[in-house]
Amino acid sequence: MRAPRSDSPRNAVRMNWIHWIAGELLHEPLLQETMPQTPIFPSMLSTSCSGHVHPDMEKCGDPVYQDGSLVSGSLEVLIEHLVPTVDYYPDRTYIFTFLLSSRVFIHPQELLAKVGQICSKQLEAGSETDKARVKEFVPKIIQLLTEWTETFPHDFQDEKSMKELKEITHQIAQCDEENASVKKSIGQMTQSLIRNLSTHSQYQEAREIIKPSVADKQTILKPKSQSSLKDILSVCNDPCVLAQQLTHIEMDRLMHITPEELVHIFNQMDSMDNHKSCRSDIKKTYNLEACDNWFNRLSSLVATEICRVGKKKQRTRVVEFFIDVARECFNIGNFNSLMAIISGMNLSPVARLKKTWSKVKKAKFEVLENHMDPSSNFSHYRTALQGAVQRSQTAHSNREKVVIPVFNLFIKDIYFLNKIHANRLPNGQINFKKFWEIAKQISEFMMWKQVECPFEKDRKIKNYLLTAPVYTEEALYLASFESEGPENHMEKDSWKSLRATLLNRA
Repeated sequence: MRAPRSDSPRNAVRMNWIHWIAGELLHEPLLQETMPQTPIFPSMLSTSCSGHVHPDMEKCGDPVYQDGSLVSGSLEVLIEHLVPTVDYYPDRTYIFTFLLSSRVFIHPQELLAKVGQICSKQLEAGSETDKARVKEFVPKIIQLLTEWTETFPHDFQDEKSMKELKEITHQIAQCDEENASVKKSIGQMTQSLIRNLSTHSQYQEAREIIKPSVADKQTILKPKSQSSLKDILSVCNDPCVLAQQLTHIEMDRLMHITPEELVHIFNQMDSMDNHKSCRSDIKKTYNLEACDNWFNRLSSLVATEICRVGKKKQRTRVVEFFIDVARECFNIGNFNSLMAIISGMNLSPVARLKKTWSKVKKAKFEVLENHMDPSSNFSHYRTALQGAVQRSQTAHSNREKVVIPVFNLFIKDIYFLNKIHANRLPNGQINFKKFWEIAKQISEFMMWKQVECPFEKDRKIKNYLLTAPVYTEEALYLASFESEGPENHMEKDSWKSLRATLLNRA
């Protein structure tokens, strides 16, 4: 039986996802094996996605279709394909994919202006020839705008976009003034948009900023006196219940992530690659950062709860409790919490507690570690994830629908998918096949996050998980040395240095 590996590559997921990906780019060639192994539109991805020109793609101005799907074309052609006509309405998957990816090439406000111009031409041409055809067109453009505002409401949060939307809807209403249902549909769309933007604004104001905090230095230096302090087992001693509350927290955070935030990763990382300022992009990815902060907090909380316990028997109990919690997370489909728990137990201050680990029944832990083994691009995890996805697709209850991926790995997959394949083909056309692939993964994620958490919420347990003090790296090492003394001269020197540092710190 072995203790966790403190130097495991698995601990990379504790790093900020931006810096982690940046580090991966320095050490990994951009080859196919770095791509996600979970299924993605198998009929779409091919060598032409990487930038090679198919014979049918030679004419720059002509859109190219494959299996009925538009796979490349100029930005103007793609925009025209978005806007409905009397006889045509775009497929919903195309609407989502284009609106998601278009921000890479054009600001949403500019796109809205172009859509408005195309609509104006159709409305003006129709009013001169056949008003009946205009009445057929109006509901379609309202439907497009409704889908846009519902799926990407933040595209309308600035005044220019709202003004542009108001001008388009005003022109639509004027073309069919006698139809009360038109005004009603526009009103409902506008009210829903304002409501969504307001909800987002309130969440941003009330959001929890999770930052690790250092417990009182006397608490750290006197672990044996902590019996009176609250710990995880005094708050919740049922692994199943704790796993359920962790799932609540995960789903609360995932719920606020918008699809466009995932695309902003591209711009943010490109800005870092080009040494540009990316402060504005960081604001656009706050919800992603919140997920990252939560993962690191949970990992640190697990390590803190273990290291702070003075007695070996109690410490062993805490370790085995978290192993059981991790197993319940796996059963639920909450892979992010599972990975965070394993990551916390793999931290050096925990891994070095050999006397504690010698008393732990590690068979269950080793099975879980195997599921999260980083070798072959986390192939075991990806197999387990796909199993959870399949279960979710055929589930009859929300308990079986939960799918919470290891979020940093999901981010990495999306980023590499973007990085490996070119945005444009050599003939200048937009490589829309690439964005079909990205949209497929993001739309699947959006379905997972819409599942309502099926477990009863326990505010006391949830509050403890979110607010209980966690140790810094220095404090973790010191608590570990206080629990099980240094084993060599290097550890003794570290121990003395840490004690002096924390005692002298104001």
